[in-house]
Amino acid sequence: MTNITGRVREVFRGDHRVDPDALIARLDAVRRFLAAVDGLLPDSELVPAHTLVERAGTRLALSRDHTVVALAGATGSGKSSLFNALARLELSPVGVRRPTTGVTHACVWGALEGANRLLDWIGVLPRHRFVRESALDADDETALHGLILLDLPDFDSVQRSHRLEVDRLLGLVDQVVWVVDPQKYADLVIHDSYLREFHRHRDVTLVVLNQADRLPPAELPRVLDDLRRLLDADGLTGVPLLATTAIDPAGMVGLRTSLEQTVAERQAALRRLAGDVDTVVAALDELVGSARPAGGPDDTAVAGLNRALAGAAGVPAVTEAVGQAYRHRAGAATGWPVVRGWRRLRPDPLRRLHLPGPAGDHADPAESLVAATSVPDPTAAQRSALGLAIRAVADRAATDLPTPWPAAVTSAARSRLGDLPDALDRAVAGTDLGLGRRPIWWRLVGGVQWLVTLAAVVGLGWLVLGYALRALGLPALDNPMVGQVPVPTVLLLGGLLAGLLVAALTRPVVRWAARRARGRAEKRLTAEVARVGEEYVLAPVRIVLASYAQARDALRDAARR
Repeated sequence: MTNITGRVREVFRGDHRVDPDALIARLDAVRRFLAAVDGLLPDSELVPAHTLVERAGTRLALSRDHTVVALAGATGSGKSSLFNALARLELSPVGVRRPTTGVTHACVWGALEGANRLLDWIGVLPRHRFVRESALDADDETALHGLILLDLPDFDSVQRSHRLEVDRLLGLVDQVVWVVDPQKYADLVIHDSYLREFHRHRDVTLVVLNQADRLPPAELPRVLDDLRRLLDADGLTGVPLLATTAIDPAGMVGLRTSLEQTVAERQAALRRLAGDVDTVVAALDELVGSARPAGGPDDTAVAGLNRALAGAAGVPAVTEAVGQAYRHRAGAATGWPVVRGWRRLRPDPLRRLHLPGPAGDHADPAESLVAATSVPDPTAAQRSALGLAIRAVADRAATDLPTPWPAAVTSAARSRLGDLPDALDRAVAGTDLGLGRRPIWWRLVGGVQWLVTLAAVVGLGWLVLGYALRALGLPALDNPMVGQVPVPTVLLLGGLLAGLLVAALTRPVVRWAARRARGRAEKRLTAEVARVGEEYVLAPVRIVLASYAQARDALRDAARR
């Protein structure tokens, strides 16, 4: 059997050692990634990462002194024979009926402390567990103390439950020994469905060509070379390849030596988890990529959003009402007192919109609890413009991001769309429109108007009194003259003309001041509307972009060995 034992040299590789602290740091980075993308990416894409974190945490918390090695292979490959030969006991049934191995058997070398907890987690029933300890062995089995060897069901079994059990266990064990036979070593099932999937777990993978004794000595090297070629094509370059035979102890030397080395290193579990992290990180990298997102949407998109929000909030209608209200209130304060009453009969333009009325006019307390204005609802065009502006913000913010993220950014931008109308209405209702106080010049002009009106009233009363005295035949009043015009007439006509003149001179000033008041109100309303846009549209977008940056950084940390 020199050709068989001569392949032992391929087992001894200078594999890197996995630092437990570094592995834990990588797993923590995966946890940070999952926390960053929670609710943003499809759950189906994150299942492997969640499974890794859960399994890794449990495996590291269990026994570090045990190494779980599984014998996996197809029907008739001789797994159970190898299992029994390594244990040197008849533990797993061997027969001609297929499939022979229907359940997983386990053999433990050394103390059971810790091993049972590990086997409970793996899911091997207690009645299928065996302990490899005998006083007759002396120190023959010491080198394998800490080994938990599993004999798995056949992965090509006609019973689907067997295949599912194999797939489950392959995700839990520390190392896998793939057992093939000369007849089916090139079978597509084992290469396409299993070996190729383990290319990131080369450090914990071993392939044995069992039943090598059935080959003529001259054929064995050729078959091994062909199998090596297939393994290289599967991405398993460097994976140890052994030839074994369960009927000759010499044919088990290489496999046993490899297992002893694995047990002595206590690295299989760490290497397996490191390979799992590599696999998960490689899959997640497609979801993250290397793009560095901007801090948020650009100024052009934000300006467009603010314009659309202002239109939807009715800012143009409110600012127009502010100008009208200023003119209305200024006319009531500075106009000719004789006609002021007519103005008071007209409703204040802002009051019609349920916005702050004239100075000193307070809204009903019940109405103030919930801000609700009568600003016209946005038109279909304004709603469409708002939707397009929000979409533009999302598109600009998600530029260069990988495929899943633009959808997450768009969803975030639209996440509070239903709350926007009420928020905009509250913002408009709560904005100080700058009309709460009466300007001093209003009072001055109003005082002048009252003075000239009083003069006109005095003049009129004087004239009426003089006429009444004359009508009654009483002595007439002494009417002083201003030039050739009696003082009462001067007071009456002068008061009337002065009132009209002051009103005429004040009107352009009122229009100019109304434009200024409208401009100030527009600025304040625009600022409040922009604040609503920041809170309800831009902030959720920035949160997603920050989550992307955190996820990208966490994945970089997880990729570092």
